[in-house]
Amino acid sequence: MPDSRVPRRRRFLVCEPRHFAVQYAINPWMRPDAPVDVDLAQEQWQALIGAYRTHGHTVDAVDPAPGLPDMVFAANSAVVVDGRVFGALFHAPERRPESTHYDTWFKSAGFDVHRPESVCEGEGDLVWTGRYVLAGTGFRTTREAHREVQEFFGHPVISLTLVDPRFYHLDTALFVLDDSADGNNVAYYPEAFSPGSREVLARLYPDAVLATLDDALAFGLNSVSDGRNVFIAPQAEALASALGDRGYVPVPVDLSEFRKAGGGIKCCTQEIRS
Repeated sequence: MPDSRVPRRRRFLVCEPRHFAVQYAINPWMRPDAPVDVDLAQEQWQALIGAYRTHGHTVDAVDPAPGLPDMVFAANSAVVVDGRVFGALFHAPERRPESTHYDTWFKSAGFDVHRPESVCEGEGDLVWTGRYVLAGTGFRTTREAHREVQEFFGHPVISLTLVDPRFYHLDTALFVLDDSADGNNVAYYPEAFSPGSREVLARLYPDAVLATLDDALAFGLNSVSDGRNVFIAPQAEALASALGDRGYVPVPVDLSEFRKAGGGIKCCTQEIRS
């Protein structure tokens, strides 16, 4: 059955966790009094990069900047569709300087960058499905930003309301399994969403893989899929099993040290779609 799933090679942008730390609290996972093992974080991050490259994906890196401990979470820096870059305007003042460094990288790589007028946290809340953008709101990215995104890309944007602060970004509660036209599907944790948003997701994705609370708390939904291989937290055992039953191939990568800042695999991974 797994052979029926076809992977698509991806291009990812990442940032080394050289300056990773928990120096402030901007989500329920962050405790500045809890020590971070930077060496372990580096080891886990390198394992993720190695897994991507082993599976044929291209990985680019932006240089980390001192004083920006969350810069490792590259997904929040932008969303890129059809070679067009919609940048970030972070909710937390502590993170706003990150945008300059990422914008500089994109421009040096030949991309034009649109600067949003409203608070918008990149792929943290904007998930390209291959057909439209699923857009989270409730804690970070605003509905005004959703309108900006639709005007910029010219693709439909579907707003989804998050209601559990533990899942403060859409990418902690949902990820795309397959963005191809004939196999488009997602996995998500229903209780992270408002009742209306749950109904929307059920209508759009009647065959979605539904995660348990334990899977979600293990950051199992902060995963990256290439259409066949799913890079996933090993602690999300039930979700990995369900994905295997659907013909996907779980690739366990432990980024548990980053959970201390409310991050995981997808948080560390920006996809560049040219």
